[in-house]
Formats: sequence, C-alpha cells, structure tokens
Amino acid sequence: MSNPHLSDCKNQALAVGDIVRIVTLSKQFIDSFPADERILIESMIGNFFKIVATDELGQPCVVREWHDERGILQTHVIALDPEEMEKI
Repeated sequence: MSNPHLSDCKNQALAVGDIVRIVTLSKQFIDSFPADERILIESMIGNFFKIVATDELGQPCVVREWHDERGILQTHVIALDPEEMEKI
C-alpha cells in the first residue's frame, strides 16, 4: 500500500518495494562521505534501486552495497528526497 507522503520527482506515489531511479544527489551529501566512497555514492545517479524501508522521518530508503579492497561487504542505507528519485 502506498504511503501518501511518499512521492517522487513527478509527484508519483511511492511505497516500500517500488523501484526508483536516482536522478540526482546533492553535492553537499556526496561530499559528506570519505573521499574513497564518494565515487561509489556518485555512481548511484542514474541507477535503479528498490525502496527497502522508510526512515524515522518517513523518507524512502535504498541500499548501496559493494565490496571494499579487502573483499569485505560495505553497505550504505540512503534516505532520498522526492526530487532525487523517479518511480520506474
């Protein structure tokens, strides 16, 4: 069921489980990560992610996973603003 407060850049209703394409991320947000992780965060733009949850503010969250240079799985859960995503 859609949460009426969740919407994308086209004001389309969103729900947990929906697929979104990240259309932008703010430079300030990207710059908040360590330098070696910024390229991974920037690489999310234009790619598709499943909304896995909502955070405490009700924002939809997606997950970015990768293996570091030692092969250890790293994960970032990112909450998105409506203008940062488009429902697919």
